[in-house]
Amino acid sequence: MATVTVPTSGTSTAPRLLKNRAAGKLLLLGLVTAVLLPLLHGGPWPDDLTVSLDKPLATASDWVIDNRDSHPVFLYFLGHVSNAVIWAVRAVYLALLTAGWAGVTVLGALTAWRFGGARLAAGTAAAFLACGALGMWVPTMQTLALMVVAVLASVAVGALLGLGAGLSDRLDRALRPVLDTMQVLPAFAYLLPVVLVFGIGVPAAVLATVVYAAPPMARLTALGLRGADPEVLEAVESLGATRRQRLLTARIPLARKELLLGLNQTIMMALSMAVIAAVIGAGGLGDRVYQALASVDVGAALAAGIPIVLLAVVLDRVTAAAGDGTTRPRTIGWPYAVAVTVAVALAARLLGALDWPAGWTLGIAEPVNRAVDWMTAHLHSGVPVIGGTADWAGHFTTWILDPVRDGLLWLPWWSVLLLVAALAWLIGTWRTALTAVLAMAAIGVLGVWEPSLDTLSQVLAAVAVTLVLGFATGVAAARSDRVDRALRPVLDVFQTMPQFVYLIPVVALFGVGRAPAVAAAVVYALPAVVRITAQGLRQVDQAALESARSLGATGRQQLWQVQLPLARRALLLAVNQGVVLVLAVVIIGGLVGGGALGYDVAFGLAQGDLATGLVAGAAIVCLGLMLDRVTQPTDRRPRKGA
Repeated sequence: MATVTVPTSGTSTAPRLLKNRAAGKLLLLGLVTAVLLPLLHGGPWPDDLTVSLDKPLATASDWVIDNRDSHPVFLYFLGHVSNAVIWAVRAVYLALLTAGWAGVTVLGALTAWRFGGARLAAGTAAAFLACGALGMWVPTMQTLALMVVAVLASVAVGALLGLGAGLSDRLDRALRPVLDTMQVLPAFAYLLPVVLVFGIGVPAAVLATVVYAAPPMARLTALGLRGADPEVLEAVESLGATRRQRLLTARIPLARKELLLGLNQTIMMALSMAVIAAVIGAGGLGDRVYQALASVDVGAALAAGIPIVLLAVVLDRVTAAAGDGTTRPRTIGWPYAVAVTVAVALAARLLGALDWPAGWTLGIAEPVNRAVDWMTAHLHSGVPVIGGTADWAGHFTTWILDPVRDGLLWLPWWSVLLLVAALAWLIGTWRTALTAVLAMAAIGVLGVWEPSLDTLSQVLAAVAVTLVLGFATGVAAARSDRVDRALRPVLDVFQTMPQFVYLIPVVALFGVGRAPAVAAAVVYALPAVVRITAQGLRQVDQAALESARSLGATGRQQLWQVQLPLARRALLLAVNQGVVLVLAVVIIGGLVGGGALGYDVAFGLAQGDLATGLVAGAAIVCLGLMLDRVTQPTDRRPRKGA
């Protein structure tokens, strides 16, 4: 028997290996490489395959500067857009100042009560009062005015685009890559052309925010319209309704939840732009945070960052409550809320109490800075046994960042493309692999191969740390309600805190370099990974867990053999979102010594160098597209006849 089974197993190994989908793909890639290898050469991306965009972009920049004050497009269109934005922001800001701190607080509380009840109203009032107590009432109103106009414009643009994409397959396919680019392109990259056209000031800040915040509204609007119940639409059509009537009476009401979720996401993304927009003259809280970053003043940054977080949390909760279909209608109507607000504002004006009282402010900058100074003095270096944070940063750079970067730069350019193709094809389709390879090749054509690989090394290191911490924390939150409740407020703060705020304490503890950029990226991306991981594990079929328990599986066995395999799709989504969020902050890390593409984008914005900034921004888009394709699996439909 033994002499028969040995040759049988040996002869069946090769066919079994060839039938394996992944092995077949790798074998085909190996054959293609073997054929093309004699035609290729090693080293970095060859200069013969690069295209310089410096001259055409410089020509375009000079044309805009020369014609900004005389060309009809600027005089009769863009000029009116700029004036309309200024007028709208000024009108909202004056209305907020006229209402006074008491009127704004009452209006916010009554709005929250209308949608979410008394508890949400109390939280909203406390948030506005905290903004005043921190001495940030006027900057908060400036930011709120800017955000109101930017969100309204983003919702209008996004809803129109989503309406078209939801009703037209052709427009949906055409808009998809545009929306992808708008979301992946770093804000610094498109601040430069916006400033070039509109100059430094509020119009450029609002329009840059619209570009960044409109895509979620467009995507969710299209999703809601396409997901409308076909039976309801058929019933409305059978009653003789026109296409317009079907849209207004059926499609849009059925998409209410998606529309309100789009509003929620638009608000969150607009607030995340508050600090970045301050670079081009937005003012408000973002300007305070940006100035604190320039002077490494952690206390001042925290005093301005907390109101941004409070605004984000309040607006998130109110819009989420408005989109909750189970919320019962409240007895407080809008006429009553407006009347009470007007009455409170008039009373405050008569009493001369429109401005926040100077004696009611609480200065936290000084004690926070003292605490940071103590941490820097005691934790930065010289800590026995474990070493200080500066030592950690140095070791992380020497043992991880430098080897990964040097390894990527050592690889021949064609082998990098081959690795990208293999990874993308193994989890997706040949189209996915082709898209990833073309995106990576475009980076070489743009002439930024080496800085892109430097950025990629930072992203890979940050993603690895994020996934280790995120998966471990997410598993703990999924298996313990107490841990989940304790983590929820911490994750809320981490997700809503502006990206710039992370950089300040990180720089104070770790110094300047690539390690602080990675640390800030980990802190920013960690909440999303934790939330998605915990949610995926909690949604695992309980029947499967019960079956595992009935067979005597331990808790560890249930986790590794049941929960994690069944939550595979959620875990892959966590990886994908972690990569995208890490990339966003690693780019901003160019301001604190991260170098690579982030530095090129920041340098282009600071120097008005359109070519450097846009080329680096385009390379970041390609890098983000490649990483998205490599980390996001594609659903494979069964072929006909299979």
